[in-house]
Amino acid sequence: MEDVRGKPISKGFHVRYTGTGSTGEVMDLRSDENGNWILLDTTDLWYSTDSLEVIDKADYEKIKNHTIFKTKGKEEVDEKEKVKGKIKRSKTKFDDVDMSNELCDGGG
Repeated sequence: MEDVRGKPISKGFHVRYTGTGSTGEVMDLRSDENGNWILLDTTDLWYSTDSLEVIDKADYEKIKNHTIFKTKGKEEVDEKEKVKGKIKRSKTKFDDVDMSNELCDGGG
């Protein structure tokens, strides 16, 4: 079996689902009339090999441990603080929205 880029996939390989970015280790493989399928350990779901790409173990560990930033030292701290600030701002962005009037009626 091959991934979306033509790289071979086997049990134990690490892959990323291109649709959502979900990653995992290949636990099982199967083929049927609808195509080739891979079972991932992290989601316990079957994915079509047409939507997967093989990633190396180092990249898998970075994604798994949320350490995808390639900066070091103070730069890493600054980058994390920027992300935290963006998250905090996005959480408070809609605090003042009033949804109590008729403008928020549903369809139908």
